[in-house]
Formats: sequence, C-alpha cells, structure tokens
Amino acid sequence: MLQWAAALLIALALPIPQTYAAQAASDTRIDAVLSVDVSNSMNESDVNKVSYEAMKMFIDMASVRGDRIGVVAYTDQVMREKAPLKIGGAKDKEELKKFIDQLTLGPYTDLAVGVDEAVKVLESGVEPGHVPLIVLLTDGNNSLRAGQTQQKSQEVLNQAVQKAKNKGIPIYTIGLNADGQLNKDELDRISKETGGKMFVTSTADKLPEILSEIYASHLKLKVVPLPGFTANGDFQNVVVNIPTASVAEANISIMSPNPVDVKLSDPSGKEQPIPSDRIVYSKSKAYSLIKILNPAQGDWNLKIKGVSKDKIDINLIYNYDLKVSMVPLSSISYSPGDSVAVKAHLMSNGQKVNDPGLYKNAKASLVLTDLDTKISTESPLVSNADSIEGSFKVPEAHDYELKVKVEDANFLRESEPVAISAKKPASPSAPAETSQESEGRWLKLSAWGGALLVLIAAALAAMAYWKKANRGFVGQLVVEIRDEDTGERTSPQYKKLHTFKGKFNLHQLLQLAPDYAETAAIVFRPGRGDTLNVVNKSGCVMEKGGRVFEAEGGKEIFARDCIKITLKNVNKVITLEYLK
Repeated sequence: MLQWAAALLIALALPIPQTYAAQAASDTRIDAVLSVDVSNSMNESDVNKVSYEAMKMFIDMASVRGDRIGVVAYTDQVMREKAPLKIGGAKDKEELKKFIDQLTLGPYTDLAVGVDEAVKVLESGVEPGHVPLIVLLTDGNNSLRAGQTQQKSQEVLNQAVQKAKNKGIPIYTIGLNADGQLNKDELDRISKETGGKMFVTSTADKLPEILSEIYASHLKLKVVPLPGFTANGDFQNVVVNIPTASVAEANISIMSPNPVDVKLSDPSGKEQPIPSDRIVYSKSKAYSLIKILNPAQGDWNLKIKGVSKDKIDINLIYNYDLKVSMVPLSSISYSPGDSVAVKAHLMSNGQKVNDPGLYKNAKASLVLTDLDTKISTESPLVSNADSIEGSFKVPEAHDYELKVKVEDANFLRESEPVAISAKKPASPSAPAETSQESEGRWLKLSAWGGALLVLIAAALAAMAYWKKANRGFVGQLVVEIRDEDTGERTSPQYKKLHTFKGKFNLHQLLQLAPDYAETAAIVFRPGRGDTLNVVNKSGCVMEKGGRVFEAEGGKEIFARDCIKITLKNVNKVITLEYLK
C-alpha cells in the first residue's frame, strides 16, 4: 500500500501556480548571538566600554516583540553566556542589557572559542521563521595560555565556520584595531565564507554605528545618515522625513559622548510624549534611540539638546512592512529567444500596496541568473502606479532563475526566485491557453488531486500513527534529583526504557511521586536512529550544556546528552543522562 501511495503521490506532483513573496523586514524575526571578546586587552582598546553600549543599542533596535538575542562573553574560554532570550517587551531588553553590564574581563584570547560557542548556541535551536546571525567582536590576535596551540585553535575555528556556512548562519565580524595588531585576513575569511560582512575600526566610538549597519544589512534595510552637529547646550532642530505610510518603524539613533535630551513633534506640529504607546525611547551614556511605531507620513521635528561642544551623530533606519510578490509566469518551460513577461506587486500585510509614491521613488530591476554558467545579469523594469512590469528574452538553452528586486534610498526587497528552463523547446502544436482557461484547468486539477491527496494522506497518517504508537525504546536514562534548599542529591537511578512502547512521560519514570506531578507534561517518544524525542509543555525549565533547551515543539536527545530540568512547583532540579 505504501508503494502504491507513493507512486500515486508522485503522479499527482503537478506544478500548481503560486505567488512567490520574500519576507518583509517587519515580518522577519532574528535569532542573534552577540559574541564579544572580554580579554584584558579590551581595557586599553575600549576604555569606556563602548562595545557594551553598542551591543545594548543593537538590542534596543530589535523589534518590540519577537526577536531572540543571546550573548557570549569569551577569552580563551566562555566566561559568561546568556541563552537567546525571546523579547516580549522592554523588561526583556533590560534583562539583556543588565547582563552585558555585568560582564568581567579575563586573560588570554582564543577567537575559535567565541565563534564555536556562538554557533553551538544557534545549533541548539533557531525558532521557525527566524533568520539567524552572529556578531563577533574582537580587538586582536589570539593570545593562548601554556598548553594550548594555534593549530588546535585553528582546527576548532575552521570546523565552527564550516558549521555556520552549512546551516546558513552569517557571521558579521567587527575588528577593533586600536593597537594595529588585528588579524584582518582571518576576520574577513570568517565573514566571507558564512555570508556576513567584516567591519574594522581603530576607535570604539564607531561601534554603535557599525552595529546599526549590521542590523540594517541583515534585514535588507539601509542606514540613512541625518545631518549631525556640534551641541551648543540648547535644543537644536533636526528634520526626520517619513516618506510613505508604509513605514512600520522609524529607528532614530543618536550617538554622543554624553546623554542628550530629546523632544519630538509629528507632521502636524503636535509634540509627542516620550515614551508613549507609539514611541519607544531608550538611552545610555553613549546613545539614545527613538523607535516610532507606524509613524505618520511627513516631516517630523526632532529637537536634541546635548552637552556643549559634544559631537552629535544621527542615523535613521526605516523598517518597512513590504514584500515583493511576482505574478506567476505563464509557463516554466521556454525556448531560446522567447519573450517572457514579468509582473510584480509590492505587498503589505497580505494586500497590494496602494501608494503610487512608493512605486515612483523605487528602482525596480529583474535579476536573471544562468544556472549553467552561474552568471547573473540585471535589467531595469518599469514602475507603474500599482505594479512593476517588464520582459526579457531567453538567451540560450539553459536553466535560469529570476527574481524582481526593488530598491530605494531606504530599503531593498527581493522576491523569491522562480526557476525556468529553456533546455526543452516548448511544443508549438498546442495553442496557448488564456489566463481564464489556465486558471479553470488548475482549479479542476487541484480539486480532484486535492481530494485524492486527502484520502491518501489520511491512510498514510493512520499507518504512521499505528507504527509510532507501538514503537519501542532502546537504552536507559540515568536520573538524579537535587534538592536546591538542602543541597542533597539522590544516588543515580538507571531506568531502562525497553519496557515502554510509543511514549512515556517523566512522571512515570519517577514512579508517579506526587511532588513531581508537573513532570507528566514532559513526554518522551522514540526518535530517529535510537535517539529520544522530548516534548516539554510543563513550564519547567530545561537546559543542555548551560543553555535553555526549548522543547515545546519537540527536540532530539542523543546518546550521552545530559539534560537539567528545574521544576516549577518544588525547589528541585532533575538531571537526566541518556545512555544507549
């Protein structure tokens, strides 16, 4: 039956028209790890700990809710680590910034440690739909203690960079070259191989600006410098233009040697309370950040009062709720010389954007990549009042990938790529379908195929459920329980798992003791290749290797993995080690 079902599924794998759309920046959430060198040399290269302020500004620039940010502080070992925290409001951002303020320095430096640990953090789990990145900050070359070798460090670094590359984790490197001893070539290699960027500065004062650039670059936004000035001790005016109603967030960062005072008026001239429901305000000794949510279109008036003779630098990053969506092509098979019509729309919140000004100010182009030669060409498209249109001729009998790029002074967006082929000539005998005929055909095929797929899927699901429910376990779990009030620890208990079928919960393993009733919501099932799969819906905190082990949606446990579970209702910690 399985063979028959698989064959039928393949036969039904017909191309169904679809809309290709890239994620808008406001829809995109990040999983970021800030990995910072805290060796003693930073005392000299970053006297005022501007690197700490830069990391805090990166946190403040993150979305009000949804982004996850973690911190790794390293020398030649991990000094302190903060597992990625999902930001749900200002309180979470303050928790991250407080952690950064408490970092301490130590001797020696090993770049491999900072990269390897950051990669491990993201390997342990990136939230679905989030885009990962690592920001690596260092101020020099390796300085290893006795017994450590550069060769071993290089091996660890190379392996970590390869893992990041394989998993699509870009590493943005920042080199603070205060003493001229920075290994720029190595930082450049790390960034290029993983798809990140390298930044080098001789002064820590540039770090907040660099972190802003990394945030914008990763989300395909652009930093717009606003006119800076030298403070005179009074309020000085700066105009902040919001070009369209499609701006979801306007992030205004103000860098200065000392704290500043700010006032803000909307385009109508009405002064806005700071902070408020629509305006998020954060500041430190090195920067101030104003985040305006869904700002009204027009000129806002920003007033800044700084300490006399302080240099004030101001940057603006717009975060747009925009996607580029291509209209499905009439075919995916062409002949060399065929003319292919291309059309796309800007979308916001699932709807076409009704903003002629946005189209007018944007530069649109078609990016065509020859998949055989790996050569890309870019040709202009025409922006109309509500769409982007153009055409191109298929050059040769090759496979191609095409996408629409839309760019203006504040943002860059690309549609999802669409693959076409010119290797098999299109048949001239069949007349071209009209769009209505094509749509009707697809609807009929989709309805027939969809019903059959539902029946097949139900049969396969039933079979899979039966097999899963009766699948056995291998190995054993070693259980220890520590009382956090008294410090007492139970002797290791070896729980063989072969007696269970399909699934079991931790409460069963603990002999249903009433004190541990909450562990009934921690469920184990057989995993792939003799692993365990754990689902934690208990509210208890699970950790692996010192990092929070998010398992609400299920996580694999491998042989020799050690999991620590902090109970919520009683002050006890359960340690589990999986042995095969």
